[in-house]
Amino acid sequence: MRTTSTHARPSGERAAHAARAYWLCQGVSPVPKTSTHRVGSRHKERRARRLEDPAFRAEYERARIEIQQVDQIIRTLDHLREEAGYTKADLARLIGKDPASVRRLFTAAANPELKTVAALANALGARIEIVGEVGPNS
Repeated sequence: MRTTSTHARPSGERAAHAARAYWLCQGVSPVPKTSTHRVGSRHKERRARRLEDPAFRAEYERARIEIQQVDQIIRTLDHLREEAGYTKADLARLIGKDPASVRRLFTAAANPELKTVAALANALGARIEIVGEVGPNS
């Protein structure tokens, strides 16, 4: 029995363009497969050198923590969506958003608007809560 996906995968030139776009967004120049150069090694070396600067390291860590927090929220919302039995398109309709934008929010490296995240949480019967921590900035 053969099943078909509702999501078409890009092929040919579109697939190559999508792959190049992905690697460029990751800060890496795409390298042809025939090259012996490891993809991303120059980026890693440059990042390692820049991390030696305390100011850069502090900003890098701040951004890394922010990204982890956003990713955790999105993973939690996606888990709640699956538990509720909604497709991404169903959820998009519930909050009055374009299904493609909600699909991208769950599947791509995105920086969603808090308003959208709050609407998704509300549609799933959840709420967003900020929990303070005792630390150097409190």
